[in-house]
Amino acid sequence: GDLGDAERAVYEKVSHANAEELGALVRPGDIVLLHDPQTAGLVPAMKAARAITVWRSHIGSDVTNDLVDRSWAFVRRYLEEADAYVFSRAAYVPAWADDDVYLIAPSVDPFSAKNAEMPQPTVRAVLAHIGLIQGNGEHRTAFTRRDGSPGRVDHCADIIRAGPAPKAEVPLVVQVSRWDRLKDMPGVMAGFVEHACAGTDAHLALVGPNVTGVTDDPEGAEVLDECLEAWRALPHAARTRVQLVCLPMSDVEENAAMVNAIQRHAAVVVQKSLAEGFGLTVAEAMWKARPIVASAVGGIQDQVVDGEHGLLLADPADLAGFGVAVRRLVCEPDFAAGLGERARQRAIEQFLGNRHLLQYVELFADLVRR
Repeated sequence: GDLGDAERAVYEKVSHANAEELGALVRPGDIVLLHDPQTAGLVPAMKAARAITVWRSHIGSDVTNDLVDRSWAFVRRYLEEADAYVFSRAAYVPAWADDDVYLIAPSVDPFSAKNAEMPQPTVRAVLAHIGLIQGNGEHRTAFTRRDGSPGRVDHCADIIRAGPAPKAEVPLVVQVSRWDRLKDMPGVMAGFVEHACAGTDAHLALVGPNVTGVTDDPEGAEVLDECLEAWRALPHAARTRVQLVCLPMSDVEENAAMVNAIQRHAAVVVQKSLAEGFGLTVAEAMWKARPIVASAVGGIQDQVVDGEHGLLLADPADLAGFGVAVRRLVCEPDFAAGLGERARQRAIEQFLGNRHLLQYVELFADLVRR
């Protein structure tokens, strides 16, 4: 919709309240790192507090159009005072940004609950507990929390499917994302059913958060309903091979452990996004040596070399191409494993937190020296 005076009034009202709360914690000379458009309105207040202020954008568009221009016009007045700007890729830098621009791709934390090593018996135990696959008697669902304390997966997922859960041996194709139209979950479902099912026994799991547990995604429930409607329209035989999975969000680290297990179990991880700033789930899958099929959009193009670390779709709307790529990875496990191993090596070299941290250290050092 439009970003007019009424929308600006709401934005500035919320920004002012947040600025007062944050301002009480900030001292002159502090470095404040603000993330994404939601925080742009805090830049003037942080500069008034004499803090070194950096604004980091995790999103962007490869092409400029009226929507992009209007969005930048809305936030530009707040951002112009920032000391530096951080973007994931050069294509996302607006024309008005000055020389204080740094390109820093996001990364994954290999020690977090979402990415820590997880033994296969635990993977299967977690998935059986949440209801995604049939159990084989495994019961250990333990994981380690960020503070080092033990955690356990206790909650179950809300799952929509026809028939019983697949056996653990059945190849599972997985997309993990928000219920967001740009993630094209219905397209993933259609491409899988129409072009990947034949000749394989693979199942598909579309995995997202419980929509009641995500406060900053008001369209999530609508998109989930659209996916449910599309699922109901499938032939019965196809419905038995597609699951819609909503993971609980009451315990963020428990949710992360569930995602970890799901990704590690997947025969193929897909990310058929229509747009993507940086494919965080792609980087997570690469770290876990999973074969990937993804759209060649946004930051994914910087992460995956087609045919070397995964298979890329030149056109995200190409459902037949998507299905053929998925079927190839399911039917050629040696080829898929090779892609996964090379993807893991690339993740180690480029997408772990040590590289990310060093780049931020260089950025902050530059700013302090001024």
